[in-house]
Amino acid sequence: MSSPPHHPRDPVGWCAGLALAFLALAFVRLGLPSKPYFDEIHYLPAARALLAGSDWLNREHPMFGKELLAAGIALFGDHPWAWRLPSALAGAFALWAATRALWFASLSRFATVAYGVLLATGFIVFVHARIAMLDMFMVALLALAFWQSAAAVREPEHGRRSLAIAGVALGLAIGTKWNAIPLAPLPGLAFLAVRVHACGWRGAFGRRGAPVPGIRLAEAALWLGVVPLAVYALTYLPAYLIEPGEVSRRGFFGLHQMMLRMQESVTKPHPYQSVWTDWIVDRRAIWYLYEPADGAQRGVLLIGNPLTMLVGLPAIAWCAWMGIARKRFDALGVFLIYAASLGMWIVAAKPIQFYYHYFVPSMALLAALALALDALRLRGWGWLSWAVLAGSVGMFVWFFPILDAAPLDGPRAFERWMWLDSWR
Repeated sequence: MSSPPHHPRDPVGWCAGLALAFLALAFVRLGLPSKPYFDEIHYLPAARALLAGSDWLNREHPMFGKELLAAGIALFGDHPWAWRLPSALAGAFALWAATRALWFASLSRFATVAYGVLLATGFIVFVHARIAMLDMFMVALLALAFWQSAAAVREPEHGRRSLAIAGVALGLAIGTKWNAIPLAPLPGLAFLAVRVHACGWRGAFGRRGAPVPGIRLAEAALWLGVVPLAVYALTYLPAYLIEPGEVSRRGFFGLHQMMLRMQESVTKPHPYQSVWTDWIVDRRAIWYLYEPADGAQRGVLLIGNPLTMLVGLPAIAWCAWMGIARKRFDALGVFLIYAASLGMWIVAAKPIQFYYHYFVPSMALLAALALALDALRLRGWGWLSWAVLAGSVGMFVWFFPILDAAPLDGPRAFERWMWLDSWR
């Protein structure tokens, strides 16, 4: 089941090229608008307060993403380009790491490159790579964790290092947004399930057997269970330094009870709120920006690519069937990531939800679509696979002006792209 680190057909150059091209495109008008917009108005003051050591703001969310924003301001200055640079870098890295994860999971050259194209033109990654929010950091760290988990299976000679990196990335992802919580146990549970399947319960505790020969269950539990929790706890160190009395009084668990209460306390209806049934059919958009800014009318719309978000739905169903009925583990993994990340929002107690909560499920959806397009190609339907990829690029080009804060013709210019009333 192992493969050499550099497979002769490994599309590593394509992965790098797509990530760099994405980064270059994200840099276009990165500093516009020149004032904070959408949730930047919450996260930038929190980052500045961390830099000053004066307060711990935006307490309903964990700290690591705001620490990254603070690092960007400290390194490059307190101006719009510097606010958003960490997100742009995280977006390019997320694209790179996600394609590497699919390569190690599937060993399919076409699916890997197709996934890169679908992610780059899927709207959601691009929009979040250009705004100082927390989501892009969380997604990049999750992509790193799943890349390294898959790499440990394919390259067991480096398994210990890969699992250690995966564990750190999982802890930092949870330390960015709690949305990562339902995904964090998946690598460890997958390791346990595969080891027991390969060796039985009696042999499962030895060093031999899949998924990573040489790694015992106890060591896997360390890297994929203990390390993420320890790293997550360390991300709160600035809170202990800023307000040692309050944090000590509440304790670590009390701190989280407070955060959870704050998450659940937002009950006032919002015009952009939506639920998971809206997300999966691309029904409800969010205008992150639509107003005169920097001398022109500008807009930034968060919505999924209307083509790939819909054709990805049968692909997810196909992955579920292939994974369960045919024991195809790359397809099963993609389906489980989609189900876990979406299922959280079906049962979550958070009363007000938004389309950006579909970010992680949409990443899995596009991975499923890439695998399905590869299967179509192998069955002689290559023209259809290429048509979907071309269509994804075409949609991205058409919507680009309202993804990139480009100058628009006037206050009613948005109507050109409003195919559904619910997008307004």
